[in-house]
Amino acid sequence: MPISVETFIRSVMENPINTTILNRLPLLRLNQCYLTAGCLFQTIWNQRSGLPPQARIKDYDVFYFEDDLSLEAEDAVIQQGKLLFDDLDAAVEFKNQARVHLWYEQRFGRCYPRLASARDGIDRYLIACTCVGINVATGKLYAPNGLEETWEGVLRINPLNPQPDLFLKKAEDYRARWPWLRIQP
Repeated sequence: MPISVETFIRSVMENPINTTILNRLPLLRLNQCYLTAGCLFQTIWNQRSGLPPQARIKDYDVFYFEDDLSLEAEDAVIQQGKLLFDDLDAAVEFKNQARVHLWYEQRFGRCYPRLASARDGIDRYLIACTCVGINVATGKLYAPNGLEETWEGVLRINPLNPQPDLFLKKAEDYRARWPWLRIQP
């Protein structure tokens, strides 16, 4: 049975780290701010696996979108975030989606388009079911591909970012932590 938006949000909030981050993030006043990625869908996978909600989650991603493309501006946000979440036993990572195109090729060896919003960054995750984020200002879920494959653990390449080698590496990493996940070519 597919998961509803309400159930998804309620479930990810059972992870106390997600709850703390979402409660504190408004203090940073970041533009287009989303808690996104693994901390959300992996909380669901943990619950489906009978694990504690925060088990096996490597980091907690925060996307935002600011016109200042300087590394200094992004670093200032990172430093503010470190102070805000210093008491958490979790890695909280901040990424200005307006700057991703500046460093992506050097890190991953591929070009990356200039994005127009934080949602554009969520839209481009390698795996379709992982394209999820909670808007910090509204509390609304953004899930452009729906939630069915997230709930069912179906790992399918995202047609907006077709990189088979990177997809397979990421999918295998997920399946190593949650063996019930299914990789679909």
